[in-house]
Amino acid sequence: MFSELITRAVAQLDNELPFVVYRKPNKTIVHSVFQKDAQLHLVDDFSESGFVFAPFDSDNQAILLPAHEVLSEAFIKKNNQSANKTIKDVDQNVQHDFYTELVKKAIVEIQNGAFKKVVLSRKLEVECRTLPLMLFKKILATYENAFCYLWYHPKVGLWLGATPEILLRTSGLRLTTMSLAGTTPYVAGEIPRWGNKEMEEQNMVTDYIVNTIKTRVDDLNLSETKAVRAGNLWHRRTEVSGNLKKSGLSEVIGALHPTPAVCGVPMASTKAFLLENENYDREFYTGFLGELNIQENLFEHNGAVRQTAANKTEAEKVTELFVNLRCLQLVNSIAQIYVGGGVTRDSVPEKEWQETVGKSKTMLSVLFDQ
Repeated sequence: MFSELITRAVAQLDNELPFVVYRKPNKTIVHSVFQKDAQLHLVDDFSESGFVFAPFDSDNQAILLPAHEVLSEAFIKKNNQSANKTIKDVDQNVQHDFYTELVKKAIVEIQNGAFKKVVLSRKLEVECRTLPLMLFKKILATYENAFCYLWYHPKVGLWLGATPEILLRTSGLRLTTMSLAGTTPYVAGEIPRWGNKEMEEQNMVTDYIVNTIKTRVDDLNLSETKAVRAGNLWHRRTEVSGNLKKSGLSEVIGALHPTPAVCGVPMASTKAFLLENENYDREFYTGFLGELNIQENLFEHNGAVRQTAANKTEAEKVTELFVNLRCLQLVNSIAQIYVGGGVTRDSVPEKEWQETVGKSKTMLSVLFDQ
């Protein structure tokens, strides 16, 4: 029963012990990793095994939850749980002027040749009295095609999210990543319509990924670009795949993160612009998270299964990392919601503001659906 996993997670939270519960896109099985102590484990070179949680600023080390104990159970959405909800309106206008002025400043920098694209973000704070595991269950019920998670460490904090974007996946030497950028609202019964800004933005991300990994993989391949829906939004997506060379996982992660979809083009100048001008610390927003070098048979898919280090068997190792978009951090009774959007020379400041308002509804729908 799914209640067993929730009970176990509540116990970890009550005892201030690190854990993560998560479900991959379009799956029913929810996985969990429970750490037996409160030690803060840092990733050194991505040869470690466990669940990784990495910040936006790649100068700071990622955090690892070792798989001391795992539990997997199926989550079945109840018939009365619907994705078509009315979302309570939250006044965000206090941030409007600062954000639109920041967009204008970025456009001037682009016109002056400082960079081609930059991803600007902001954080809004709203009161939240709902228990964390209840929020997680609502995320599971609402966003079936996203990577849904609740992550907790007593020395770091508690984060939840529903992200549509994979950073990379490896199985043995096979590597898959994606270019996900360009946003337009979802309207029931209508196909998405893309303007030059959205198409250029996504092409920049695709070109960057290809140029970044082409010397690090063999047999590079690009899929057709498709429209994919994430909640109330459409995005453009291109998959990129190949076979890893001897350089290994750490070098590829270092080259890809942060991607142009969350930072900009080129990375160095846009990252410097963001750190100087966004006026807040992104922390783990637009970082990445997921399974790192997990043995393929660690999680069984036939109900509730526990495994410890003593009963693991050898199998091919899999890494599957997701970009931490559409997320919030719970700090006491305050939910800090993070949103952002890509800015190019064709951007219109007011439209960029409205895009972030639309993206905020992913987490607001979890907090305030009616």
